Amino acid sequence: MPPAIVAEGLTKYYGETPGIVGLDLEVGVGEVFGFLGANGAGKTTTIRTLLDLLRPTSGRARILGLDSHDDAVAIHGRIGHIPGDVTMYEEMTGRELCRYFANLRGVDTAAEVERLAERLDLDLDRKIGAYSSGNRQKVAIVQAFMHRPELLILDEPSTGLDPLMQQEFYAMVREARDEGRTVFLSSHILPEVERVADRVAVVRSSRLVTVQTVEGLKAKARRHIQIVFTSPIDPEVFRSVPGVQEASPSHDGRGVDLVVAGPLEEVMAVAARHGVENVISHEGDLEDAFLALYDDDAS
Repeated sequence: MPPAIVAEGLTKYYGETPGIVGLDLEVGVGEVFGFLGANGAGKTTTIRTLLDLLRPTSGRARILGLDSHDDAVAIHGRIGHIPGDVTMYEEMTGRELCRYFANLRGVDTAAEVERLAERLDLDLDRKIGAYSSGNRQKVAIVQAFMHRPELLILDEPSTGLDPLMQQEFYAMVREARDEGRTVFLSSHILPEVERVADRVAVVRSSRLVTVQTVEGLKAKARRHIQIVFTSPIDPEVFRSVPGVQEASPSHDGRGVDLVVAGPLEEVMAVAARHGVENVISHEGDLEDAFLALYDDDAS
């Protein structure tokens, strides 16, 4: 079985301005793949180029084993897509819009649309022009999932959803993966990706920085360490220790607050020389790792 997505040297320039440059990427069937980057990093350009909504300056892509340009019509019938800038026909109801997309695909999705709308607490019979931004996003989710596509390509999909609906959306993503379908999830909301992704790619300034498992990327995160000593010490003793990025006295004067990237062995070896009373470690999350990676790449 071919990978769900393959990009080889995928490049898109807008005149002299890079959108995405030299992207080499492979997304396996049945995984949730997070695509991370700050706003303007190249995430949406990548998606539009993969879907043949933009023609690449150079490079190529294959989706579900098909050429992204030559086989674009066939590909679009097998995927679900939520664009980053959702626009809809204001005079249609949610139900009419979903029926319209179903007719374009030549499939009957009425039962699945009802099921998804109930799950998302969405009134399908109101006009789209009367929807809140959150309800518009729910319609976008329903139309992407309603035909149970092999591949979901989702650009900032939870925008506007309240926390309860966000949890429901994450459950839908996990269920799609458990059924063997693939989800390509582009987002700058790191906790969203951390909840559901198996692997993540990080792009910065239009270029791929890394591809890792979520746990592998989190292992690079900065950790916040509080060390309490039997008597006060000068935080300066930690400033030259490898991996220590910040060292300051704790608020009670009996300890040291550290920000550490990487292994803690040398930090703890130095601490042990000064009579450690307690150690409190706040493990880094995906956001910490993402920020550390951006800083390292920029330096």
